[in-house]
Amino acid sequence: MKYKTVNSNIDYLKSLIKVLPNKPGIYQYFDNGGTIIYIGKAKDLKKRVSSYFSKIHEHRKTAILVRNIVDIKHMVVQSEQDALLLENNLIKKYQPRYNIQLKDDKSFPWICVKNEPFPRVFKTRNLVRDGSKYFGPYTSVYTVRTLLELFKSEYKLRTCNYVLTEENIRNKKYKVCLEYHIGNCTGPCEGHFPEDKYNEGIVDITNIVKGNVSGVIKHLKDLMKQLSENLKFEEAINIKEKYDSLKRYQSRSTIVSPNITDIDVFSIEEDDKYAFVNYLKVIKGAIIQTFTLEIKKVLDETKDELLLSGIVDIRQKIFSNAKQILVPIKLENVIEGVVFKIPQRGEKKELLELSQRNAKYFRLEKDKQAVMRNPKISEDRILNTIKKDLLLSELPVTIECFDNSNLQGSIPVAACVVFKNGKPNKKEYRHYNIKTVEGANDFASMEEVVYRRYKRLLEEKKTLPQLIVVDGGKGQLSSAVMALDKLELRGKISIIGIAKRLEEIYFPGDSVPIYINKNSETLKIIQYLRDEAHRFGITFHRNKRSKAFINSELNSINGIGEKTTQTLLRDFKSVKSIKEQKMDALIESIGKSKAMIVLNHFHK
Repeated sequence: MKYKTVNSNIDYLKSLIKVLPNKPGIYQYFDNGGTIIYIGKAKDLKKRVSSYFSKIHEHRKTAILVRNIVDIKHMVVQSEQDALLLENNLIKKYQPRYNIQLKDDKSFPWICVKNEPFPRVFKTRNLVRDGSKYFGPYTSVYTVRTLLELFKSEYKLRTCNYVLTEENIRNKKYKVCLEYHIGNCTGPCEGHFPEDKYNEGIVDITNIVKGNVSGVIKHLKDLMKQLSENLKFEEAINIKEKYDSLKRYQSRSTIVSPNITDIDVFSIEEDDKYAFVNYLKVIKGAIIQTFTLEIKKVLDETKDELLLSGIVDIRQKIFSNAKQILVPIKLENVIEGVVFKIPQRGEKKELLELSQRNAKYFRLEKDKQAVMRNPKISEDRILNTIKKDLLLSELPVTIECFDNSNLQGSIPVAACVVFKNGKPNKKEYRHYNIKTVEGANDFASMEEVVYRRYKRLLEEKKTLPQLIVVDGGKGQLSSAVMALDKLELRGKISIIGIAKRLEEIYFPGDSVPIYINKNSETLKIIQYLRDEAHRFGITFHRNKRSKAFINSELNSINGIGEKTTQTLLRDFKSVKSIKEQKMDALIESIGKSKAMIVLNHFHK
């Protein structure tokens, strides 16, 4: 059975969905009381959230959920695995009505390196604060098993729970077990293996579970090669399986770390009018809350003032008592009993980077929403950027770009493309056949086409562009300027040239080009103009060449029409090949009478 749903806030919700990133993360649905009613994870936030707002649903509960959604919030993470773990933490914290209810323990497995002499390494779901090291959590039990099997076979770790102190080993308190006799253990309980050598293996294992696997991979690769050279192929295959598992293994999640105690994480992103302060709440090593505060600037406040103001406001709202706060910039310790820290490396640095990414995405989404409500904002910004970068006297509302095209001097053509408000206006595109220039002369061709274009606009009393872009360097630009001089338009229209090799921008009368930032919107618009003019001109030139090819020597034969010409070219590919054909082949292609005409023409 299908269920229809109608949401009274659908227009507002769609405006939020349109600016969601195509990134992994979690999303939260809120009802009209501001309560979280559903938390979900997504590999692609935009696609996943969009899928809820179809008119028909397979399940009644989904239809009811969608009907009750009033607001949507989200958080971007590094990977789908991170999204799964964060979703798990938040569901435990808020227990939304439409989510399955998760228990607080035994959710995901960890790898424990026990705090003891000759440490054991094993899988666990319970974290005990006894100084042991815990790595994870892992969303795949198979990954945990693969790693533990690798550790056991490669490093011969003990699995017993003996207390292997120096005194116990010296007094021979324990005896080796079956694991030692079958080669799975090195027998540290009887002193058969030194502790420092054992701990070297533990360091390797710690590096592997942290993601620093390159050294171990190299060791396995060398070992595999050595076994192969010694013709121990079965052992080499076993090592190869471990090598492949490690190559596929990805480092653990940055979302959860049991080494991090209760902390708050704050970061800031800003533009001309607003600042956006992102907050992550980390309790017992897990992110359990996320929020972004929008602050409107009033008196040109500094970045540290804005961040500190946001921190105080958010901590009051959520009643946070964390004694350590991670921040991206130096702040004065004005909050009593709280230490501000700028992490330089490790897990805390990764958490801060996660917060900074989310603050940035929040700002970008606000910008997109503003543009969707008023597209002119984006247009004005782009035009003002071009005006500023190119030192223009007025906004370049209309920009025209010219490009020449010829094949070794034959069939010379040109193209003019027109952009209005930074976007192509294809109705105004124009093709030109070069009339006064013979051979391959790009400079003269450019002068002709620019002159013809603006002479006609003047005669028809049409609006002139604010900026002309010429595809080429100083030579093409000088030719275009000569055409403007003839029409007395020099100084009335701004004109530049763009050279292909290093994307240099040339100005009239200046032999030294400028280089615009590769990420600048100005350069991207100019490149778009140039590429569009090139595409448009090449297409026109290709069509002209095709017609010229069809109107080749074959069309000059009396009694042979265009259709027969096309048949011959299709069957024999070229005029040269047609000349070499025997009568039988020609008859099979175009019939006896026309074959005779073609044969007589080429073999008089």
